[in-house]
Amino acid sequence: MIQQITVFLENKEGRLSAMCRVLSEAGIDMKALTIAETAEYGLVRLIADDPEAALAALHAADYRAISTNVVAIALENRPGSLSELLEKLDDMGVNIEYGYCFAFKGEQAVDVFKVADAEQAAVKLAAAGFKVVKAADLA
Repeated sequence: MIQQITVFLENKEGRLSAMCRVLSEAGIDMKALTIAETAEYGLVRLIADDPEAALAALHAADYRAISTNVVAIALENRPGSLSELLEKLDDMGVNIEYGYCFAFKGEQAVDVFKVADAEQAAVKLAAAGFKVVKAADLA
C-alpha cells in the first residue's frame, strides 16, 4: 500500500509548475504524477518518496492537499498483465474508483488503484500471487 497525495489546483497558468517547485525545494522526489482537469480546477495525484514531508510542504505553501491510501501492483510489462489483474479484482469484488499506471525499471509496470479498502485489497492480491508495491520499492 502506498500513500498518494492529491492536490487541488486552480486551472491557471503556472500553478502546476509552482506546486512542483514547492516539492522540489523541499527535496521531494515525485515517483508518479497524473492530472485530471475541469474548466476551473485540476486534481494532481502524485506518489512521492516521502509523502508526509510532501504533504507538510504543500500545506505550508497553502495548497489544498490530502493523503489517500492506494494499492499499487507491479506487473510484468507485457500484453495481458493488466487484464489479468483487473479480472482478479473483479473476482474479489473490488471496485476501482480510479487508477493510473507507470513504467518502472523497464521490465515492470506499476498499476495504482484507489479502492474502498486499499489495505484489504493489498492483502488479497498478495495472497493471490501479485506483487504489492510499497513506497520503499520505488526508491
